[in-house]
Amino acid sequence: MELFSNKQLKEMILPLLLEQFLLMLVGLADTFVVSFIGEAAVSGVSLVNSFNTIFLYLFTALASGGAVVVSQYIGSRKKEQASEAVSQLLMISTLFSAVVMIVILILNENIILWMFGRVESAVKDACVTYLRISAYSYPALAVYNTGAALFRSVGKTKTTMKISIWANALNVAGNLIGVFVLHAGVAGVAYPSLISRIFSAAAITVLCFREQEGVRYFKKWIFRWNGRLLKQILGIAVPNGIESGIFQFVKVALSSVVALFGTYQIAANGIAQSIWSVAALVSVSMGPVFITVIGQCMGAGEIGQAEYYFKKLLKMTLTISILWNAGIFALTPLLLRFYAVSEQTKRLVLWLVLIHNLANAVIFPFADPLGKGLRAAGDVKFTMGISIFTTIGVRLVFSVLLGIWLDFGVVGIAIAMCLDWLTRAVLFYIRYKKGKWKTFQVIER
Repeated sequence: MELFSNKQLKEMILPLLLEQFLLMLVGLADTFVVSFIGEAAVSGVSLVNSFNTIFLYLFTALASGGAVVVSQYIGSRKKEQASEAVSQLLMISTLFSAVVMIVILILNENIILWMFGRVESAVKDACVTYLRISAYSYPALAVYNTGAALFRSVGKTKTTMKISIWANALNVAGNLIGVFVLHAGVAGVAYPSLISRIFSAAAITVLCFREQEGVRYFKKWIFRWNGRLLKQILGIAVPNGIESGIFQFVKVALSSVVALFGTYQIAANGIAQSIWSVAALVSVSMGPVFITVIGQCMGAGEIGQAEYYFKKLLKMTLTISILWNAGIFALTPLLLRFYAVSEQTKRLVLWLVLIHNLANAVIFPFADPLGKGLRAAGDVKFTMGISIFTTIGVRLVFSVLLGIWLDFGVVGIAIAMCLDWLTRAVLFYIRYKKGKWKTFQVIER
């Protein structure tokens, strides 16, 4: 008997797709609205977003570590342990994000000067403003990710989708008011993002104190340090965090390289990245599905079921991803008509989106969702090692080679990104076929 019916998978996947689409609209809306302020503002927002993503991925990695443990406890029918695990996750996520926020607020301008010191003065000012306001949202992001991990672990993805709808409505309305009514410049798009993230965190936390398939937050476990359970969570989360941190630091380093190519290339790269985020949403959405499904199968000791769902979910991801990426590229010329940037910038955006979408459609499903499935089985050290190797040894090296030495600019950096995915995809697929992931054990069954 299958652990997950087609109906259950559909009810899990469709809300996740819509939720991720709405979440990515935050960045797209910011970039689109701020383009009316000028290319310096677009550049500033895009550079800081690349830095913010470091912490977004760290918070997501921490939540994913908790989601693996919670999913495996649910699979083994241990709901009380699952509740304690997610309560402990909320505690450690809140503490970590608060420390990060304080550090960023103290070092705000120094960070910008250290990372993007050679940018134009107007770009630097936009960076400083956007980073300072964004830092206040870090705890909200961490708290939301923790709550989302609980709901995704029990397969109730409609809840997070509904929260995203309201949060994004707040963000888009706030962007329009901040820029066109209040004329607040970069701050006019930063504050609405902050407000929408606080709303999301508050809403999901309230719901997590109510029982969700037998799992919920408990105050007694939020304020108690359980070293054994935290070790299980961090055993998954720390390798994920190291991998994500290095990956994002390399991306930020590459943003510094992009800053060398001039304002129009920075602007084109920023607009392209906002479109890329929408194009990538299929694989990004399927990642939590792999974690929940493979995690519950492994927690139940159903290795055969886990192998079956690996194959099934990969086929689904590939099919949807190809159709979605093709559709996004077809719409890109129409979308670019609404951006208040030069024709040279628009042409470059088209090339960047084409390169990205081709690789994202057929390669990225093996480089990301498959990797999350391996992590859900407990194979975290291998996936971390491979990801770090491809990030530094492929993406960084080829970005310098193609972008600077061969003078391809941001196009060279985009090609290097695709080579990173290709190498990672091949190595993850070989690991999956060899079956080493079947031997790992995250929790005691």
